[in-house]
Amino acid sequence: MKPAVKSDELLFSIGSYFIVSVFTILSVIPFLLVLSGSLTDEGAIISNGYGFLPVPFSLDAYSYILSDFSQILRSYGVSIVVTLTGTAAGLYFCTMTAFVLSRQDFRYRNRFSFFFYFTTLFNGGLVSTYILFVQYLKLKNNLLSLILPGLLPVFYILIMRSFIRSMIPASLIEAAKIDGAGEFRIFMGIVLPLVKPALACIGLFYAIGYWNDWYNAMLYITDIKKYSLQYLLTSVINKADFLTKSSMSSATVAEARESLPSESLKLAMTIVSIGPIVFVYPFVQKYFVTGLTIGAVKG
Repeated sequence: MKPAVKSDELLFSIGSYFIVSVFTILSVIPFLLVLSGSLTDEGAIISNGYGFLPVPFSLDAYSYILSDFSQILRSYGVSIVVTLTGTAAGLYFCTMTAFVLSRQDFRYRNRFSFFFYFTTLFNGGLVSTYILFVQYLKLKNNLLSLILPGLLPVFYILIMRSFIRSMIPASLIEAAKIDGAGEFRIFMGIVLPLVKPALACIGLFYAIGYWNDWYNAMLYITDIKKYSLQYLLTSVINKADFLTKSSMSSATVAEARESLPSESLKLAMTIVSIGPIVFVYPFVQKYFVTGLTIGAVKG
């Protein structure tokens, strides 16, 4: 026989579901407006503003974006390679660094922790970073220049270190060492399997960061064949803004300006660029509760 549900618990559940439902609807509304606006005729957006229904329906913005379909596919490939490689490498090195810093028997852990923390407050700035990548590392027009800058965020290392400390007791490491396991085997065979929630959570942060990054491509990539998707779309928006605001009165510029769906173009680019991340999120969201409450339990 099931126990009776208390009235206060029932009211709490109803209130919780209501509040979550309201925030869910409020979160979905902007996305629906963007999707509808990307499918609406440019003239209707200028005259009537944005609406939830694409009236009149138009694919002009998508036709403009996909006019160079091979370049879109190439940029998609660059972004996918950079995101997958950067996320996998970032998770590996971030977890390894956090594991070392979490060990109480590592004599210099405080000095290394201070070194990592210090770089979050003071760094060399843009000029020195650019000179390092271009002049010394020779990474101009190299995809590594899109991966290395975001490989080891200190914030992720600190989160992972806290998770390892809370989830993996020192006695487990000592037992593995007594059984003959080396440090690398302990890391690969014990640490990595036990930190899967944190890996999923931080991995999504890594993936979003790499996928949305266009700034590093602007600095280090000049070969259009190596443009990331975000930088390609940014370039298209800048080109559209230039045509819209241009004071040139030539017939070619005037014709291009009239045929350009500037407002719906920005919305269509948003839809094109967020697609893969939207598909990835449902597969890792179940780890978010565990991953985001890292360090919440003390003692």
